Amino acid sequence: MKFSFLVPAGLVLSLAACGDKTPPAGQAEAQEAAAPAQVVLKSGEDVYKQVCLACHASGVAGAPKAGEQGGWAALADEGQAVVTAHGWVGVRGMPPKGGRADLSLEEFARATAWMARSAGVDWQDPDEHMLHEIREEEEKRIEELKKRR
Repeated sequence: MKFSFLVPAGLVLSLAACGDKTPPAGQAEAQEAAAPAQVVLKSGEDVYKQVCLACHASGVAGAPKAGEQGGWAALADEGQAVVTAHGWVGVRGMPPKGGRADLSLEEFARATAWMARSAGVDWQDPDEHMLHEIREEEEKRIEELKKRR
C-alpha cells in the first residue's frame, strides 16, 4: 500500500501532459525535414532577367523584343497558349525552355506573359486552365515536329 499515493499523482501528471503541444526534443526538426519543401516559383520578370534577356532584349535571330509592340502584336494573334507552347518546345532559333532545362512550365509561361505585357499585350500569368491549354498545344507541336522529320 505504500504506492497508493502514486496513482493520483501519476494521473495528474498524465492529464497535465495532454495539454503540452511541444514535441519532444528532436521531433520538431524531424517533422520539418520530412515535410515537403515549398516550391517558390520565379516571377516572369525574374525569369526574363535570368534567361530570356540575352535574346529578347536585343532581338537576336528575330526574337521579339521585350517592351516592343511590333513582334509581340503578331504573336498575340496566335494566342498565349500557342506562343508559350511553341517556345517551350523550341521554335525557330529558340532552344526548348529557352535553353534552361530547370525551368518549370509555369515559370516559362510567366516569363512569356511578362514579355508580352511589357509590349502592351494583355496576357496574364497562367492559371491552371491556361497551363492545361499550353500542355495541349505542346502535344500538338511535338506531333507536328515529328511529322516534319
